[in-house]
Amino acid sequence: MAETETPRQLPLDLGHTPGYSRDDLVESRANEQAVALVDRWPDWPAPVVVLAGPAGSGKSHLATIWRDMSSALPLTASDIEAHLGARDTAQPVLIDDADAGVLDQNGLFHLINQVRGAGSTLLLTARRFPSAWGVTLPDLASRLKAAATIEIDEPDDLLLAGVITKLFADRQIEVDPAVVQYLVRRIERSLSTAIGVVDRLDRAALEQKTRITRALAAEVLNALDEGQAEFDL
Repeated sequence: MAETETPRQLPLDLGHTPGYSRDDLVESRANEQAVALVDRWPDWPAPVVVLAGPAGSGKSHLATIWRDMSSALPLTASDIEAHLGARDTAQPVLIDDADAGVLDQNGLFHLINQVRGAGSTLLLTARRFPSAWGVTLPDLASRLKAAATIEIDEPDDLLLAGVITKLFADRQIEVDPAVVQYLVRRIERSLSTAIGVVDRLDRAALEQKTRITRALAAEVLNALDEGQAEFDL
């Protein structure tokens, strides 16, 4: 008689919320210029600043820190002009993911003029430098050329290890540092990949009712490499 297979435990989505405070920020050489810029506000080199870096590089975390410290008004890149008349022109403004979709070019042009005229500040985050945004409005292109652009590099080992440790801590999971270093050596050098891997490891540990060990990490990464498992970002 064949043995009955033990049902696999399905993990519950507990809605883990990552920390986005200044204390939660992991610093390294990869993001030191961007961190220094945020910390020195309002003493900025230009009224308009662009933080550019790859997906998952920590742009939104830094933007959230700055928004909280400056009481900035968050706007959507595709819908800027509709909010210009109602805003206090002296209030700083944040536009996250400025190059993620359709950009309201007229709105951004007038917003930059407002910010400069009021002596205020505007922070934009994007994956690419403004020259690659496909801007067709010459006056806006000129304004963006005058912006201070700070690049966030791909994460180095220190930053990647710190972020992985933080991601586990956000889920109240203690993981041996050796497991973290193993992940740093094995995964793609991307914070977005780190987020997905930590999520998959958490789920695998719940399913198997085990701790997150190097063996479990190897199993999950091998499955990902072979296309047997996926994670959503």
